[in-house]
Amino acid sequence: MKYIDEFRDGDIARKLAATLATEVQPGRSYRLMEFCGGHTHAISRYGLLDLLPPGVQMIHGPGCPVCVLPIGRIDSAIELARDKGVILCTYADTLRVPASGGLSLMRAKAQGADVRMVYSCDDALRIAREHPDREVVFFGIGFETTTPMTAVVIQQAAALGLTNFSVFCNHVLTPAAMVHIMESEGDPSRVALDGFVGPAHVSTVIGYGPYEGFAQHYRKPVVIAGFEPLDVLQSILMLVRQINEGRAIVENEFTRAVTREGNRKAQARVAEVFELRECFDWRGLGEVPDSALRIRAEYATYDAERRYGMAYRQVPDPKACECAAILRGHKHPRDCKVFGTVCTPDHPIGACMVSSEGACAAHYTYGRFKEIPLRAEVSA
Repeated sequence: MKYIDEFRDGDIARKLAATLATEVQPGRSYRLMEFCGGHTHAISRYGLLDLLPPGVQMIHGPGCPVCVLPIGRIDSAIELARDKGVILCTYADTLRVPASGGLSLMRAKAQGADVRMVYSCDDALRIAREHPDREVVFFGIGFETTTPMTAVVIQQAAALGLTNFSVFCNHVLTPAAMVHIMESEGDPSRVALDGFVGPAHVSTVIGYGPYEGFAQHYRKPVVIAGFEPLDVLQSILMLVRQINEGRAIVENEFTRAVTREGNRKAQARVAEVFELRECFDWRGLGEVPDSALRIRAEYATYDAERRYGMAYRQVPDPKACECAAILRGHKHPRDCKVFGTVCTPDHPIGACMVSSEGACAAHYTYGRFKEIPLRAEVSA
């Protein structure tokens, strides 16, 4: 299968790992953050950690859109569906994120709220057209990857003159979160980093140009990588080479999909509909300046936050949950006391266990049994 099988070749993977082992300098550590949840999933699924030399450490970043959505935003969505009587439409993973009071959108649905899973925001628009007597709200989340689709659907609603459709906008921005991670120098939980495996899908939209200033300012190399195992291994090798040579630039491993400029048509749509939000609360990172988008005044009719006078309130995570520290790269899923016991994919306590791209879900599915030491049976 073109563009898939050739990036999963085991022989090439072993050769890349051997090259990596020869280029990693003895006694030196390479702390690399994979920002995107898709990379976290690929690393766990294909067992890439087993191929890395001891000096290379992969650190999970806050790159899963479901994982970084704070409880307060889920609570607001539940209130819309339960108290305002709207039809609330959203993606599947969002339905299962735990909220306050033991609730989630799925449990609110079980209690009678009209919450519907959709595969795209177009589905939400279709539901609004099919139910002109009902208010329909699309609960929009995600990084720059999904934002253009939300922009298009808002413009379609305006073109159709729909008055019963709006969007609860929770779209966030990747470069601002990366800056925030580097700026938290006084935070004792901050993890020292040597480089970043840059996100793939996000970069197909915004290009790799926006990371150039970041790499130069913080002297941290960034390599944009695809999601296949050879993509990730190659990007790690490229980062190690930059670190060894004292370089800190942006390199693009994912050349088959990412350009420096990105998708300018998609960027134009986003700029027409959205503007920068001064501050946004991220799960795990707290309030991050200039890290999210809101709907422009020209499209205020389709802004659920304005239409329903929604006010955000911050809600702390459950005390037993270590999602915040895991999202900052400070802790590993195995460091959480509830991981794999009361917190599982079937019964998630924290957001990192909900989405398949979450660090906890990926580790639970592919890596948790590796931590159990094997004992050889000795025959009498």
